Amino acid sequence: MAKQLVTLESHRNFRLRLVLATLAHVPVKIQKIRADDVNPGLRDYEISFLRLLESLTNGSTIEISYTGTTVIYKPGLLIGGQLTFNCNPSRAIGYYIEYILLLAPFAKNKFSIVFKGIDSDSHETIGLEGVKWGLLPIMEKFGVRDVELRILKRGAPPGGGAEAHLMVNQLLAAPLTIHALELPKIAALRGVAYSTRVSPSIVNRIVEAARQVFSETGCRTDIVADAWRGEVSGSSPGWGVTLVAESKKGWRFFVEEVGSAGETPEDIGTKAAYELLEEASMSGVVCRSQLPLALGYMVIGKEHIGRMIINKQQVDPNFIHLLRDVKNLVGVEAHIKPCDDYLDEQDVDDYLVLMVKGVGFTNANKKIA
Repeated sequence: MAKQLVTLESHRNFRLRLVLATLAHVPVKIQKIRADDVNPGLRDYEISFLRLLESLTNGSTIEISYTGTTVIYKPGLLIGGQLTFNCNPSRAIGYYIEYILLLAPFAKNKFSIVFKGIDSDSHETIGLEGVKWGLLPIMEKFGVRDVELRILKRGAPPGGGAEAHLMVNQLLAAPLTIHALELPKIAALRGVAYSTRVSPSIVNRIVEAARQVFSETGCRTDIVADAWRGEVSGSSPGWGVTLVAESKKGWRFFVEEVGSAGETPEDIGTKAAYELLEEASMSGVVCRSQLPLALGYMVIGKEHIGRMIINKQQVDPNFIHLLRDVKNLVGVEAHIKPCDDYLDEQDVDDYLVLMVKGVGFTNANKKIA
């Protein structure tokens, strides 16, 4: 029996909506996409993401209205496999990888995708280091451990030329149910400053600026310099930094900064370091950039209740819209309650417990021994 079409509005959470629809095998209609905008409808990078899903599935159909303000997506069978994908250059490669990580362990074949495009942008897209250091550890908490992202080439905008190879060699029947009810205690501060087609002294200046900020924390600090040259450095100059706060139990918070016109290496090194300290103070078990992926895995888990501590500051309009989309697409309601039973009295006022009962998703492609 065919599932009923789910109708949603606006471009908000566009990628997550499509990915959840693919996993739940629910047809979705997204309308009024930037209907009031001067330039209405889907953007090129959103159409490119639709094409990526089409390449990873068998039997999917996509209908886009003449104005681009309405799209109907009817997902087919998730097959995965080997693929080379040219990303639209208006968004970094991380834009395409971020939510594909939610699909990959549940395909018919193991994922092996080479993404080509730019490695960073100015649109708050998660960068390649952010994926490696921030998102892959979240997958590990849900039982997906055999995942690797190799950066083959760098490529700053606008010229690009970056290549990244995503390999997901583990197929799951269903993700683990997590009970993350302890606040992570930061044990180490790590990071990488990278550059392409500029003097290697740029990354050293970024590293030194970040270290100066972190020197007052008392935490072990390890920030490496990664200067790319030659054919593997793309065709445009660029630099950036990814910083990570890591706990002994493997939880990580991360922030990223990309150099732009008028900014010095010291500016972005210092800015990123302070942003990481602020992010750690505003996070629960995961940071804001990790929360959508973690929520997605909790939703498609077994029919058990997963629990995770979040910071009250993480419950913003974006998160509320995220919960609404989850309810509309897979019928799962998240519950948020005070965490009096889990934390010490001095921490209770700043945190909440996010409780999600999994939808009972089972990967039909996974052979049960």
